[in-house]
Amino acid sequence: MFFVSALILWVSAAAMAAGLPPDVTVPAVFVFGDSIVDPGNNNQLKTISKCNFPPYGRDFAGGKATGRFSNGKVPSDMLAEIFGVKELLPAYLDPNLQIQDLLTGVSFASGAAGYDPKTSKITRVLSLSDQLDLYNQSIARIKAEVGDEKAASILSQSIYIVCLGSNDITKTFFGPFSRHDNISSYTDLMVNWSSSFIQELYGFGARRIGVISIPPLGCVPALRTLRGGFKRNCFDDANNAAILFNSKLSSLANSLKSQLSGSKIVYLDVYNTFLPLIQNSSQYGFEVSTQGCCGTGNLEVSFLCNSFSVFMTCKDDEKYVFWDSFHPTEKAYKIIMDQIFKDKMNNFF
Repeated sequence: MFFVSALILWVSAAAMAAGLPPDVTVPAVFVFGDSIVDPGNNNQLKTISKCNFPPYGRDFAGGKATGRFSNGKVPSDMLAEIFGVKELLPAYLDPNLQIQDLLTGVSFASGAAGYDPKTSKITRVLSLSDQLDLYNQSIARIKAEVGDEKAASILSQSIYIVCLGSNDITKTFFGPFSRHDNISSYTDLMVNWSSSFIQELYGFGARRIGVISIPPLGCVPALRTLRGGFKRNCFDDANNAAILFNSKLSSLANSLKSQLSGSKIVYLDVYNTFLPLIQNSSQYGFEVSTQGCCGTGNLEVSFLCNSFSVFMTCKDDEKYVFWDSFHPTEKAYKIIMDQIFKDKMNNFF
């Protein structure tokens, strides 16, 4: 009980420092999603979608490759900081995870996952259903530690973030083995999966839920290289697919907010926050936005961005919007997250 009391005091102090509204407490942050918010769950899976090796993590504390798909911190860590909970959000599957870590939140996200169960199956990563199962497992652990009443309080006041969809568009819809030819009907399916998941979270006690939009996928270096032609332009079809899905996701968030009593369902627009960094990168202190820092910057991601890439990897990733051919640098992530939550923070309360 001493630990729980001390935790409450610490969270209250941290909330004040984070600029939360008065009398608001965020005891924990729980995150579900893909590589954007995976702090290392894939380290424990038999999948090729990993990054627990150099040069990943070179700007992380100690220069350690933790399984985060970037040079340093990823948005799940920044979310924990933004809401005044803690500096880093650990992976739930981390074998060193302690109950103290769990009480203040974890990420269940898995790199290469999607809303579509087939998307996760392609690379043998945690599906959204798998992530929900792990969350249920964590609820049981929290209840065993603090009791049912306190656990219910923690869960209802925590922040829940869902960040998926990019892999559904790039791998499952536009991939070489796609069985879909109608993006409108496929994005309808994606939204239906999202709706079911949010309602299941609500049923398990979640009330403060944020859903992150798909970024401008057609402008990531890999899609420029593979689908952007000789000039490596943005792949407009992928961007249009993202815009279509995002419009439906935004409508879903508004609809569920009115349907689910006591809920705060917040749509977080990454697309229109991220695109200016790519189109007007110099205004944000960047020099390169069409290539990643790792290797040649055109295709390297996950196992292709490895120790052999180090010799070609950029010296100063602060100049780059992208770390590898798909994921932003820590600097770019921070700009995006700060801008989004400057306007959206109060919508969770």
